[in-house]
Amino acid sequence: MPLTDLIDKVFAPAANSIENGNIPGAVLGLVTADGERSVRWAGYAQIEPVRENVSRATWFDLASLTKVIFTTTRILQLVEEGRVALDDPLVNVIPDLRQYDMNAAERRLTFRQCLAHQTHLPAVEPLYTYGQDPNTLRAFVLQRVWQPGPPVYSDINYILLGIAIERIAGQALIDQPLPERFSFRPDPKLCAATEKDTWRGRVIRGEVHDENAFALGGASGHAGLFGTIDGVLDFARSLLDGSGLSPDSIKAIRRREAEKRTVGWEGFYPGWHGGDSCSPDTIGHTGFTGTGLWIDFERGLAWSLLTNRVHPSRHKDSGILALRRATGEQVIALFDQLG
Repeated sequence: MPLTDLIDKVFAPAANSIENGNIPGAVLGLVTADGERSVRWAGYAQIEPVRENVSRATWFDLASLTKVIFTTTRILQLVEEGRVALDDPLVNVIPDLRQYDMNAAERRLTFRQCLAHQTHLPAVEPLYTYGQDPNTLRAFVLQRVWQPGPPVYSDINYILLGIAIERIAGQALIDQPLPERFSFRPDPKLCAATEKDTWRGRVIRGEVHDENAFALGGASGHAGLFGTIDGVLDFARSLLDGSGLSPDSIKAIRRREAEKRTVGWEGFYPGWHGGDSCSPDTIGHTGFTGTGLWIDFERGLAWSLLTNRVHPSRHKDSGILALRRATGEQVIALFDQLG
């Protein structure tokens, strides 16, 4: 039985969520290591100010999937090129990081620590409330005296990694080349809408939903990437078949750096967003706008669920955790039936 024969059943949780008004629309895709894929979609790319249907070609604000699809991958490619090493301190590339205090803890942070969220940096900081000049905000991030705390999942880690990539490339992230079906500057008419934003005073469509990424110029190491379901599946397959990164880099994203973290990714643990039926050799990541990607290396299978669950507002219970888990359980149960 091909994947196309089970996609409707796998999509059932998302279809129910759309029917119940929890999310406007969704696109679900599955891909195997040998390239077989199947995609299903339903609902709306936008409901305000006018309704527009979602399609397979709809571009989604991938939110924190930027961290793994772009930032982690680019850092690992730089490692492969010999430009940096995972255990190098960031100051090798960003010598002005906390430049007024040579003993500052930030000056000892390594690429590996930031990628695996094993730093003292906070989860988030409302940088956009300090202004909208990208260069000034970058300087603020670099010179801020960050208060020490336990390791947490941190956007600041990836903002720093994004700055490092910019320094090496000599080019802002938003201007850097991307694979087909990914963009930092998508056509708004092709995009799923996100929030009716009180700060910007409009429905956000085709520009990054994350306020900090917007204030940093539209793209940052933690958010800003847009893509279609087929772009995400292309990326997932490149990790499954080993064509996207070197064997050492693939090992790095599969090997635990902490209980729940690998380099860049979240590793399987009971209760996570990907469901409890996937193998222990599964990595995944989610995005605040309602996106997610999971890769089960043992099964040679990946799936991605893209939704615009924050449209028209984040201030509601979309049930996204339950939806993601139910989808993961369906994916594995039905895939295993294929034998």
